[in-house]
Amino acid sequence: MKTFRFTLIASIMTLTLFTLCGCQQEAPQVETSTEDIPWVVDRFDDIKVLRYEVPGFENLPLQQKLLVYYLAEAAKCGRDILFDQNFKYNLTVRRALEDIYSKYEGDRKAAEFVALEKYLKKVWFANGIHHHYSNDKFHPEFPREWFEPLVGKYAKERLTIDEKLLCDIIFDETLYASRLNQTDGVDMVTESACNYYEGVTMAEVEKFYADMVDPNDPKPISYGLNSKLIKDEKGNIVEKVWKLGGMYSEAIEQIIFWLEKASSVAEGSQKSIIDALVNYYRTGDLREFDRYNILWVGDNTSNIDFVNGFIEDYGDPLGRKASWEGIVNFIDSTACRRTQIITENAQWFEDNAPINPAFRKKEVKGVSAKVITVAMLGGDCYPATPIGINLPNADWIRKEYGSKSVTIDNITYAYDKAAQGNGFNEEFMLREEDRERIKQYGKLADDLHTDLHECLGHGSGQLAPGVKGGELKSYTSTLEETRADLFGLYYLGDEKMVEIGLIPSTDVAKAQYADYIMNGMMTQFSRIELGKNVEESHMRNRKLIAEWCYEKGKKDNVIEWVKQDGKSYIVVNDFDALRRLFGELLFEVQRIKSTGDYEAGRKLVEDYAVKIDPEIHKEVLERYGKLGIEPYSGFVNPDYELVEQDGKVVDVKFVGKYNFIEQMMEYSTKYSFLPSIN
Repeated sequence: MKTFRFTLIASIMTLTLFTLCGCQQEAPQVETSTEDIPWVVDRFDDIKVLRYEVPGFENLPLQQKLLVYYLAEAAKCGRDILFDQNFKYNLTVRRALEDIYSKYEGDRKAAEFVALEKYLKKVWFANGIHHHYSNDKFHPEFPREWFEPLVGKYAKERLTIDEKLLCDIIFDETLYASRLNQTDGVDMVTESACNYYEGVTMAEVEKFYADMVDPNDPKPISYGLNSKLIKDEKGNIVEKVWKLGGMYSEAIEQIIFWLEKASSVAEGSQKSIIDALVNYYRTGDLREFDRYNILWVGDNTSNIDFVNGFIEDYGDPLGRKASWEGIVNFIDSTACRRTQIITENAQWFEDNAPINPAFRKKEVKGVSAKVITVAMLGGDCYPATPIGINLPNADWIRKEYGSKSVTIDNITYAYDKAAQGNGFNEEFMLREEDRERIKQYGKLADDLHTDLHECLGHGSGQLAPGVKGGELKSYTSTLEETRADLFGLYYLGDEKMVEIGLIPSTDVAKAQYADYIMNGMMTQFSRIELGKNVEESHMRNRKLIAEWCYEKGKKDNVIEWVKQDGKSYIVVNDFDALRRLFGELLFEVQRIKSTGDYEAGRKLVEDYAVKIDPEIHKEVLERYGKLGIEPYSGFVNPDYELVEQDGKVVDVKFVGKYNFIEQMMEYSTKYSFLPSIN
């Protein structure tokens, strides 16, 4: 199962400092006063763009600074790959828009041009013409008759498709309407605009890969992870593999160039890890990818770490093809104390999990967790980014070799600073005691839930004999995120957390529970257009948990809808009973995964995770809209420059360039290597 890399912050809490076991759980310290930093660098539509600091980079030794620099360049070189994976014509549209934007000779303050700039910003942010979260195609706010002449005047030189088709793609609401359609009962392959399949049906895809699987292989290959599936000129179904000399070769060549630079300054086992990744890129051999993952998960001593490649499958309606991503980071040693405590107690958590003992791991292997400082984001981690990562995704590797989990502290810190005083909790949380707990423990609760979700949740449990992990098909991602969230929620309220010094009291869990239920049943709907269903896997997971617990606890009034002053509120009345419900649901979801019970998984998702009450949805959108808060956030990257003296690199300088438009245009110039159509 491909576990997704992040848990999004549903509502940003006020920063809380908490001392545990002699280690202060506080935000990273930076030399500049954070009170003077403009954390929000751009706002448009439903999005705000933030900056993040990289505290501690200046103190790294030169060799590690160079390693960060080279890995950061590799992380930027795959940007075009993600655009193309998201939709076949994304690069064509982006380049046409950028040509018009850069060359336009008219009034740049005119309403039409301002709307064009806004549309282009949305395309940049989403890595394509479909919303990064809802998957729906963007609707331009400028008229077609104004835009069409600009294409011929400014964008024709690089245009590789007919001008009419370009305009149809942008303006026809029915054409390529959704990047990812996971509606039960439809052909998810033909109804999704993502560029993982072409000319094939869902049934053909499922048969193609089912025929590849060896049911007796104890180390099953993740077939299809790094390829596009098409029909050739003879009508045969074939894979276009993403590798050097294959599809996306031009960008992969650049990624390899910088990875080899990184290998030249890497030390110890990390050189072997990078070399294995390069070999995978050269060959496209998924056994080489497994070898790289085994080496990577075994490295728990390197200060600098990275993810680079085709990793997560959430953009594929069938949960098989992986989007390209890159991230570079180093350890935040001060904040790592809490994750160290969690990993030291990993076997206890596994042994006491509220699941069938047959599905517990008898021996938890190789679990590691760290708090990190991110230094560069790329691909499917940029501009919208994770706050936690757990890899690798192959179940057999996780069972035999373990997994690595990280929580990204400088990103959560930036979220917190940007959101202080926004009035969100005052608007949607009815009870003062809930708001007070969130003020006191919200940051800690969020961080620990992420730690438990990534480090232990995704790494917990095991499959029954004969189950390979792909049986849940399109519901795999939602159910895996549900499982990991439930694991974190259940244990956050356990007295063991107090005993081992991670929390001062279970009031921390109460803060998380109140916020989680509110988000799952109400406030996350602010991210969805009225009348639409929930499509994104993390949103489905949160709704599933909240709605299931509400229904199962209804007779005991565990969770209650309250009307006050004409507004709807959802409140938790019995936190202990809610925790028991989390445990009951975890028992069932683990059973579904471990046994590959597709029908039970499908029913759970379709019954609780998809449909939204239209009246609640409308109310949430109206109330949220009055706050003036953008529901989505992402980031611009910092930059790094080599400092040379007498022909030698003597330092790497951190450079804070925080302009969204400038960064996007720079990346499209310096890191754009693919043809417009691939």
